[in-house]
Amino acid sequence: MASQQLLRERGRKGKGVALSEADTTLVEEEDDHTVSGASRRQSSLERKLNSDKASAAIVGVLTALAFITRFYKINNPDQVVFDEVHFGKFAAHYIQREYYFDVHPPFAKLLFGLAGWFVGFDGHFQFENIGDSYTDAHVPYVGMRALPAILGSLTVPVVYAIMKESGYSTVVSAFSAILILLDNAHVAQSRLILLDATLIFFMSLTIYSYIRFRKYRFIEFSQEWWGWLIATGVFMACTWASKVNGILTVVCIGIAVLADLWDLLDYRKSSMERFWNHFLARAVGLILVPLVVYLTFFWIHFAVLTNSGPGDTFMSPAFQETLRGNELLLNSQEIRYYDTVTIKHKNTKVFLHSHWERYPLKYEDGRISSQGQQVTGYGHPDSNNNWQIIPTKALPETGRARVVRHDDVIQLLHVNTQSYLLTHDVASPLMPTNQEFTTWPKDDHSRYNDTLFQLHLVDAHDGEAWKSKSGHFRLVHVPTKVSMWTYQNQLPDWAFKQQEVNGNKNAAEKTATWYVDEIVDSEADPSLPDRTGEVAVKEPKKLNFFKKFGELQILMLQHNAGLTASHPYASSPINWPFLLSGISFWTNADEQKQIYLIGNLIGWWTCVTAIAVFIGIIGADLLARRRNIEPIPDPVRNRLWNNTGFFVLVWAVHYFPFFLMSRQLFIHHYLPSHLASALVAGSVLHYILSDDTINYPISVRSATMKPKRPLYADLGMRGPVTVIAFAFALFCLYVYMAPLTYGTPGLDGHQVNARRLLSTWTLHFAAKPTDGA
Repeated sequence: MASQQLLRERGRKGKGVALSEADTTLVEEEDDHTVSGASRRQSSLERKLNSDKASAAIVGVLTALAFITRFYKINNPDQVVFDEVHFGKFAAHYIQREYYFDVHPPFAKLLFGLAGWFVGFDGHFQFENIGDSYTDAHVPYVGMRALPAILGSLTVPVVYAIMKESGYSTVVSAFSAILILLDNAHVAQSRLILLDATLIFFMSLTIYSYIRFRKYRFIEFSQEWWGWLIATGVFMACTWASKVNGILTVVCIGIAVLADLWDLLDYRKSSMERFWNHFLARAVGLILVPLVVYLTFFWIHFAVLTNSGPGDTFMSPAFQETLRGNELLLNSQEIRYYDTVTIKHKNTKVFLHSHWERYPLKYEDGRISSQGQQVTGYGHPDSNNNWQIIPTKALPETGRARVVRHDDVIQLLHVNTQSYLLTHDVASPLMPTNQEFTTWPKDDHSRYNDTLFQLHLVDAHDGEAWKSKSGHFRLVHVPTKVSMWTYQNQLPDWAFKQQEVNGNKNAAEKTATWYVDEIVDSEADPSLPDRTGEVAVKEPKKLNFFKKFGELQILMLQHNAGLTASHPYASSPINWPFLLSGISFWTNADEQKQIYLIGNLIGWWTCVTAIAVFIGIIGADLLARRRNIEPIPDPVRNRLWNNTGFFVLVWAVHYFPFFLMSRQLFIHHYLPSHLASALVAGSVLHYILSDDTINYPISVRSATMKPKRPLYADLGMRGPVTVIAFAFALFCLYVYMAPLTYGTPGLDGHQVNARRLLSTWTLHFAAKPTDGA
């Protein structure tokens, strides 16, 4: 009777993930109770046990083959390959505990660091260049590559499990798994110290957990229901924390949950109390839990990286001062009035500079200048970079009142020319919208007000002391409210091609940020601590975790969006499903070996065809039903919409956002979508080969006649024969392309040409065509 209640509830809800094979078997048992009794139930149970044994055997074979394909010659090449220069290096930084900066979240890289530490890597090898030898440097790289290989291997049985839990047969589930098992791109990406294997593994676990959660919707708020809800949230956080585009998995699950909640909001299906209970449960399991897990990975990231490293300069001074050995922490000193300093621009690293030469009377565009002394940005140490800080208020003879502080109004005296920094309402040489910066003689007080600047320390509190190195500031002109600013453009020969400095009318412009690089000469004050004593005793400072997390998140987004430089193997998303281009990961010219990331052409084209077929089936069904024709049984339609449709949603969410991105893109960005398309392909194969589709009579719909609901679609011998034939073709092409996947054996020019299946593939060492060709 439990199964009858299950069917009634399913009919009442009208949609959701399809029942599994076990569920349909249970339904079959009780529906046939009045016909065949206990003997029929016993027969059904035996069939289920036999099916489970066959399924377990197939999973074992698929998993074993996955490990074989991923671990085969994993020690080749014994050199740094493609982006191992980045992610291997980050693992080394974790072991050395040196702070680094990257656009991706830390989870997968933490795993690499843990794997490296476990196999005895000391972190001293820096992965500087593609082709650097691991063997010569005694790096245990095989152990580090084993991590993604294990995760890539385990992805295959997870794909199988997704299909089984969605209610598909063993044959169809194996079909989807084989598409991943024998795909050259997935294999190549899983054998190297790269992030994608971790991303895809946890993405597949997220899909699997969500489907298991949806299957318990008829026993809501049970222990199993909560368990799979929480598991979905945890795996979703791991996906998001593995790579920045893991956020697309979060979006995908979010869309599915919103659709689910919209269905629950229907007054015919649930009360508002039940709706809010479901809403709060999902908020806990799919928002709060993932957020806590995601934050935990960053907490570990900060807790491990406590020493100064190559990523310091990306961070704010306050952040840098939390790192042991950081230059800002060790060399930062309070600045006092009458100190002589050198000032650097934060972004371009040029010194604030002036010299005796003056602006020309007339510029090339006919504008007239003030003919004042030139103020420029100069990239090299020079005595003309020295400026003395002059107070504009009375100072005591001694004491801390002589320290320069946030919001103080100051003058900057150029030491060599004895003139004050000045700006006024005259257009700058290169930007007519900005103000010219010049200087004014020290002895002439007629333009005193134009030499006044207010010191705005970045993220400072009232009365905070200005410090060298760490005291980033904006210098705002008091009368005109412009900020001293510079950028990459160079002035003409009359200014020795030095960088232009001008007044930006946006006083809060972030790029108008400067810092004191060095205190050249200090005003002695016996009442203040000796500067050498300041340096010796400094310990790392503390900074709130959420401030560090927020700062890093903003920088990650900014730098990820800024990856717009051209790359010879970058490609457009429109090319990815059709496998029109790949990526050269590694080459060895002496032996004519290469690793070229490219998928299995048969598998990829099958997947994109399956998506097109699904869209065609849904479109044709919608048109037919508008004309009162019933081309598809209701249970099959429900499966197509709710199960295959979910797989298509996963594919689309992980694919189409890349069309909106302006950053560098590569074919490996499509691998999560390819996994989803393999699920779609299995589902479409089930639809094409099932008895439901082949034997169902297309007829005009009738209110009194409804087709009998199929208990479970039978593929007959069509399924195994089709899948075996397809797997054989897939395997043959996989083996044929294997030298490009494993980087061995070497191929001569003609063999390379033979494997260039599409003219758009840019393989190395191809033979030149003969004159008669």
